[in-house]
Amino acid sequence: MECQISQALNGVSDKAKDAKEFLIQLKNLLQQIQENGVEFEACLVAQCDSLIEALTRQKAKLLTKVTKEKDYKLKVVRDQITHCTMKLRQTTGMMEFCLEVLKENDPSGFLQISDPLIKRVTSSQDQWVKGALEPKVGSEFDLTLNTDVLLQTILQLDYCQGKDVQESPLFKQMQAADSEAEMETESPGVECGPSVPVAPLLQLEKCCTRDNSATLAWRVIAPSPIEGYILELDDGNGGQYREVYVGKETVCTVDGLHFNSSYNARVKAYNAVGVGPYSKTVVLKTSDVAWFTFDPSTAHRDIVLTNDNQTVSCSSYDDRVVLGTAAFSKGIHYWEVRVDRYDNHPDPAFGIARINTMKDMMLGKDDKAWAMYVDNNRSWFMHNNSHTNRAEGGIAKGSTVGILLDLNKHTLTFYINKVQHGPTAFESLDGVFVPAVSINRNVQATILTGLELPKNSKQ
Repeated sequence: MECQISQALNGVSDKAKDAKEFLIQLKNLLQQIQENGVEFEACLVAQCDSLIEALTRQKAKLLTKVTKEKDYKLKVVRDQITHCTMKLRQTTGMMEFCLEVLKENDPSGFLQISDPLIKRVTSSQDQWVKGALEPKVGSEFDLTLNTDVLLQTILQLDYCQGKDVQESPLFKQMQAADSEAEMETESPGVECGPSVPVAPLLQLEKCCTRDNSATLAWRVIAPSPIEGYILELDDGNGGQYREVYVGKETVCTVDGLHFNSSYNARVKAYNAVGVGPYSKTVVLKTSDVAWFTFDPSTAHRDIVLTNDNQTVSCSSYDDRVVLGTAAFSKGIHYWEVRVDRYDNHPDPAFGIARINTMKDMMLGKDDKAWAMYVDNNRSWFMHNNSHTNRAEGGIAKGSTVGILLDLNKHTLTFYINKVQHGPTAFESLDGVFVPAVSINRNVQATILTGLELPKNSKQ
């Protein structure tokens, strides 16, 4: 009996010894946590200060650019003021001199100076050339600072869990110490089941836009069973989200977005248990102006495309249609078609169409195209084979035909060599439209995109 008690006491003594060592370890852990916390806080402050310093330096650079632009504009305006003031003084002096001459009562004296005076007045008038009374620079600063991506990056700034907390030695000891109690409360053979995936993390450094396409990339921030991802975008107007990709890839490119639009994107993961939470939202802005080419996949077989699909010609004497690669349903868009070759007698047509317009006839013959066809002397607007608004003035080799599609006002307007040609051609335009051209073998043309709106069209 004494032997059993002695053995039991030895066991208790060993446990007490382990407990004392464990208490010492816990007290040391308190000290380590305190020290590591102070060190980590200092590191965090240093990292944030570094970011603030970098932003401050960049702000200084940006302010320098604004200052240079302002100084340049001020110098141009001051020089123009000086030049205009000098010319105005010269003109005023000449006018006063002419008025005095007109008061001259001696006809012979007047005749002697009249011819030189007329030449002087004409020369003075010629000094006021076109544009001399227009400012050379505007008051607006053509500088745009896009902070959306940076702001989204700041909002997603967070800690990454470097080590799983369950790898901590202390956690393992506490888990071992409580294992018996856990076994008493748990049912035999029952394990904790899997959960839905955590929210993915959008990789902003890899998210970008090009023209009207957006590429998004993401990754998982914690290991968990994942069967796939669901990527969603809104409609570019802050409206409802829609699914644009479902699959296992972590990179996705979305084409066919609206130009000059800001899209909100988010992603979530799913597995057999269910769908996880959404990631944080990223804002992606598409190009302000439309860049596109002719589309070989939808062109008539007689159409010949060269120059990276920017130049079109035709192998047939009949009219054939080619469409552009861009599609528009909102916003204001302007592009031009340059006439590279023209034999004066055919009538090329320029305008817009539905994707399913007829490709083997002149643009505008059916009800799915809106066009202006033009020769070297005059032009007509045409839709559904209805010819309207004949206008004088045509095209020649080297001419440019401009197409202004304003889907805010739902109108289509044409330009020849930068000047509006005729009235507004078509109104009440709704839906999706693509740029379109019809030519035959007597014409070659090149499409010019990424252009600013004509000056007289800006609101």
